[in-house]
Amino acid sequence: MARLLSVNVGLPKTISWHGREVRTGIWKEPVAGPRMARRLNIDGDGQGDLAGHGGENRAVYVYQIESYDYWQRFLGRSDFVFGQFGENFTVEGLSDAEACIGDQYRIGKALFEISQPRVTCYRLGIRMDVPEMASLLVSHGRPGFYMRVLEEGLVEAGDDVEMVAAGLNRLTISEVDALLYKPDHPIDRLDLAIDNPALSLGWRQSFEKLRDASLNGRASGNAGLAAYPQPDPAWEGFREFRVSRKTFASSDVVSLELEPRDALPIGDALPGQFVVIELKPTASTPWLRSYSLSARPDSRGFSISVKREVGGSASGYIHDTLVVDDVVGLSAPRGSFVLPQGDGPVVLTSAGIGVTPVLAMLEALAEEGTEREIWWLHGARNGLQHPFGETARRFLSSIPRAHSVICYSSPTSMDVIGRDYDRKSRLNSDVLKSLSLPLDAEYCICGPAEFMSDLIEFLRSSGVDRSRIHSEAFGPVSSITPGIAAVEGRRPHQPPGERGTGPLITFARSGLSVAWSSNYDSLLNFAEACDVPVRWSCRAGVCHTCETALISGAVVYDPQPLDTAAKGNVLICCSKPKANVILDL
Repeated sequence: MARLLSVNVGLPKTISWHGREVRTGIWKEPVAGPRMARRLNIDGDGQGDLAGHGGENRAVYVYQIESYDYWQRFLGRSDFVFGQFGENFTVEGLSDAEACIGDQYRIGKALFEISQPRVTCYRLGIRMDVPEMASLLVSHGRPGFYMRVLEEGLVEAGDDVEMVAAGLNRLTISEVDALLYKPDHPIDRLDLAIDNPALSLGWRQSFEKLRDASLNGRASGNAGLAAYPQPDPAWEGFREFRVSRKTFASSDVVSLELEPRDALPIGDALPGQFVVIELKPTASTPWLRSYSLSARPDSRGFSISVKREVGGSASGYIHDTLVVDDVVGLSAPRGSFVLPQGDGPVVLTSAGIGVTPVLAMLEALAEEGTEREIWWLHGARNGLQHPFGETARRFLSSIPRAHSVICYSSPTSMDVIGRDYDRKSRLNSDVLKSLSLPLDAEYCICGPAEFMSDLIEFLRSSGVDRSRIHSEAFGPVSSITPGIAAVEGRRPHQPPGERGTGPLITFARSGLSVAWSSNYDSLLNFAEACDVPVRWSCRAGVCHTCETALISGAVVYDPQPLDTAAKGNVLICCSKPKANVILDL
């Protein structure tokens, strides 16, 4: 019979790591005597990052003494103590190759059920002083596992671990972990995992994305770890496109229709995706800018719409200088902010030029004859600065279950309420609060940062599931830096110290081009030194949180990731440039 060797708890604390302050609960200490196991954790225990740890499905983390022995041999270490891996229960037995999702165990007076493998982040690497530890646990099939508490009760070191029920389909921890993080994703095993109600919802949703991607022929990369699986980009780098038409959508927005000069196919694109445009006003370094497609893509070309920004060199050049028959470089469409599939309601919400990606979504819904309930919410200053107002009304008129609310913050005397707009107001959380919006809708939001932050916070507080809220930021993305407070307001810049002499690294969204320096061991570390906003979690090529569009160029991986990035993407946490690269950062 398996046995509980140690009960380990610890409260979050702040540590110093590479000059940054990290909030973490990875340090656990053994406790003597009985402790109460409750729905969310063991008494005296806590998590530093509730987005990635804690909650009912991750109440108790379990690691095996046999894995202690394995890692001490592998790493040549002899300094491990109970709680070394951040676990609450150190046990004898219950190996990851034998314990299964849904297995239930009586330990002391409490009843537990295995819910999922560990999701390992960089903080284990800090605790172990082995940066690649997150990758090693997965690649060696020894992640450990979480349990939910079915019946609260006292537990104590020395308690027997008695199995009282076997999980459905007998999927071991090692198999489930490998099924998500490693390259092989057989559909029959994915189906078994999806059908197991004991497996945490997030894992089942990841497996559903893997299955759907495989069935739909979108097998590039790891769809289970992607924010939203998308088609592979139709080409690498930039192709030459000709400006075939230029029109004004409002007083400050100009639309360009772009056709490929080579007349070759342009592939598929999804409503809501963006392209990177390469402008060459002089013989010096080209200007790179990202713009959403403002019309549903067709086989002939793409449409983008650009607002004139005060002091904006690129937008000024497009408005004042670029003319029909001029040639620009264009990347293949990319991006995960796309029209959510399904039959449920959709709420398309935008302000200002943020209308462009959701307009493409609205056009797609109208052309496919959707029967979904559609809400169109848009905020503008007035009719002069309301691009695509008539176009949107035309699309909405063909959708049977459409609702529209247009807000003007400063209407002119020419604007007629009830005809041009519905409310004299900014589009904000107060407006949403006054509407009977469905909680089960898919919410697509695009506009200024403060606008999106206000609406997203309201929707979450109103009970809308996070997975149903989709947003797109113009400019740099918001950071994901677990346990570390994101630094806002810093403009991207050259890294400190002597300038590098390596390949040119261009961060397209940030408008920064910098020569690579061999002082850095990854593109992620280099981007952080430049204060370019980045997203990451494991920092070891496992979780794909850092997966970024590689607009052009080539990289080399060191270490190799456990599974590849999608075609046209790169994992910046474990890669270096092999040539000049342009990243969607």
